[in-house]
Amino acid sequence: MKEYKQAARLMGNHFEITVVASDEQTATDAINTGFNEIRRIEKLLTTFDDNSQVNQVNARAGIDAVKVDREVLELVKRSIRLSGITDGAFDITYGSIDKSLWNFDRSMTELPDPDLARKMVRLINYRNVAVNDQDSTIMLKEKGMRIGFGGIGKGYAAEKAKSLLQSTGICGGIINASGDLATWGTDGEGRNWTVGISNPDNPAEVFSWLPLKEMAIATSGNYEKYVIINGQKYSHTINPKTGLPVTGIKSVTIIAPNAELADAMTTPVMIMGVKAGLNMINQIKGVACILIDDHNKIYSSSNIHLQ
Repeated sequence: MKEYKQAARLMGNHFEITVVASDEQTATDAINTGFNEIRRIEKLLTTFDDNSQVNQVNARAGIDAVKVDREVLELVKRSIRLSGITDGAFDITYGSIDKSLWNFDRSMTELPDPDLARKMVRLINYRNVAVNDQDSTIMLKEKGMRIGFGGIGKGYAAEKAKSLLQSTGICGGIINASGDLATWGTDGEGRNWTVGISNPDNPAEVFSWLPLKEMAIATSGNYEKYVIINGQKYSHTINPKTGLPVTGIKSVTIIAPNAELADAMTTPVMIMGVKAGLNMINQIKGVACILIDDHNKIYSSSNIHLQ
């Protein structure tokens, strides 16, 4: 058995699929199946298409409920549950934040006005997403509210592609959604997959290797997108309570049973900070976490031991 891999740009991100197969044709067919599944999900969750179900929900905010596919409804329900667990640090209604407030490019030389930022986050409130299970509808209670799946969509797509490839008989592989990895089976040599965690000060360099067995891993860092204002680095992660960028943590790595959960948990831990973030992760069965703070100090949850 050999490993085969291919990359594609999907959902605005770099996706790479690795499969273990007996021959190239089997591998190519499998990889195309995976990419097509990710394309299907992109179409379902995109906010760049006026006709997508997500945009229809956003367009009718404060007006009425919109019927959506069961798949979208279930993802919204799971997202709301995660918002409850993280006390709102994870919230799919972050879409109401206007890009004019910050754009994280070189033209940004000062932080937004705190009062303006607070005004804009007024609409971020997962409790105002009304889900009707029976009718399969979603309604945003306030006008101007918007939902988006930027914090969970990549992981969800990776998990769905993984499940599909498993069902077609691919015995091992990795779906890499821009650093969110879903793994299953073993590599071409029959060993557990080993993944590297990037050094936040030099993302091309690995600071730690982790063996993964039927697990997923996601890393989020302030090196991905940031601005430096008055010598302070601000990451693109916004605190939904203040509307301002978070500081204090350089990178968060979450290891979880599936990629959707791993992806969704990186942002709230970054927002909550080292102490509260680790405390939360330590209470979730089967989930582990590694943090690097602004002073390069490494922390990990109680169920992980770094080499």
